[in-house]
Amino acid sequence: MTAAFIPDYSHPDRNRRVLLTGRPVGIPQPEHFALDECDLEPVGEGQFRVRNIYLSVDPAQRGWSNEAANYSAAVPLGSVMRALAVGVIVETRNEEFAVGQYVYGWFGWQDYAVVGPDALMTRIGEVAAPLSAYAGVLGMNGLTAYLALTKVGRPVEGNTVLVTTAAGAVGSLAGQLAKQAGCRVVGLTGDDEKVARCTGRFGFDAAANYKSGDLDDIVAALVPDGTDVYYDNVGGPILDTVIRTMNVGGRIVQCGTASIANWIPVPSGLRNEREVLMRRLQWGGFVIFDHMADFPAALEYLAPLVADGTLVHDEDIATGFDGAPGAIARLYAGENVGKSLIFVG
Repeated sequence: MTAAFIPDYSHPDRNRRVLLTGRPVGIPQPEHFALDECDLEPVGEGQFRVRNIYLSVDPAQRGWSNEAANYSAAVPLGSVMRALAVGVIVETRNEEFAVGQYVYGWFGWQDYAVVGPDALMTRIGEVAAPLSAYAGVLGMNGLTAYLALTKVGRPVEGNTVLVTTAAGAVGSLAGQLAKQAGCRVVGLTGDDEKVARCTGRFGFDAAANYKSGDLDDIVAALVPDGTDVYYDNVGGPILDTVIRTMNVGGRIVQCGTASIANWIPVPSGLRNEREVLMRRLQWGGFVIFDHMADFPAALEYLAPLVADGTLVHDEDIATGFDGAPGAIARLYAGENVGKSLIFVG
């Protein structure tokens, strides 16, 4: 079964790379990147060479490319763009890692990465789903949806859970997982086609296009009995609106701030302290890299749901490096349908 899930891939003699060559303020654009190629670097003792097959495109890359990445150093100019990827070990000088093993980790936007064990997010055992899934529903997106929902959101049967970017790679999974927990799940997204996908393909109880009218009215119609868990990927005005629908004891999962174009200077908005106080809210930020010890147990839970089709997921896969420079901007424009990947095999 494993072979059916692995695409054909080549073994080029040189390493094609996507370099960050300009420092964006806000969302990176194609002009901030350059393509090049170089000789393969040697593999040192304890290291191994990974042939990347699928490169991941993630919202967090906006922060990594900007001057202040907050929880990690900014990508140095002139270096390979930081990224997660799924690949296969093709050369090794580490007896714990064999040639032919598939891995997911910090391999960058390039054909090959020479790394050590500390670059890994997960070691893929038997490939029981299409390999691309290990960069999405069984990678950072699925892990984020599951761990943020269960650790911060803590939904219980009968709760109303509102998810933003509800048709996206994380939001669609968070909504499905909340639905499995017995919750009423509603979503906000940016166009009518994605609304239909939320209520059809992903099984949300209701969804709305937040651009289709007055935001206060749209949210009020979605949650007439209030919101118990708010899984927020966008921040900004939508957060300011939803927080005023939260029920007493509600939980806010702050998983992203996609609606904020940049943080320099710091934007100002409504003051929400009173809402947090009077509604007795618990508002928690979630960064997936704080929870790596929980990855094995989370994957053990998610993998059967993917294998039997219970957890539905979409992928938006481009081919080749040419589309990489514009991939992050395309993601923030909402042009992708599902998890954004680049096949470079």
